[in-house]
Amino acid sequence: QVQLVASGGGVKQAGESLRLSCAASGMKVSLNVVGWYRQAPGKQRELVARIGRSGDTTYIDLVKDRFTISRDNAKNTVDLQMNNLKSEDTALYWCHSFHHGLSGQGTQVTVSS
Repeated sequence: QVQLVASGGGVKQAGESLRLSCAASGMKVSLNVVGWYRQAPGKQRELVARIGRSGDTTYIDLVKDRFTISRDNAKNTVDLQMNNLKSEDTALYWCHSFHHGLSGQGTQVTVSS
């Protein structure tokens, strides 16, 4: 049974950093395309970042140069390092496996200015 568990959310000040982690079970992150989504109240869902099977990464323009998605094959996790946080980064974040069409539960990120 595939399961994704996100963690690491919290409350930060603008300019600070936060690292989210997505722990996978029942699947290998190294063999799957995994992404981080976010959704703020009243806004559409955004695919913030994605990492492919070859380790290739994509980001939305809003987070380029601030966020980094990475994969730890030994721990079977996909992390999202978020630097220089902005108030507009406030949202519920969750990870998603595209092959399985499965998302984990979200973790809330709140950034105060």
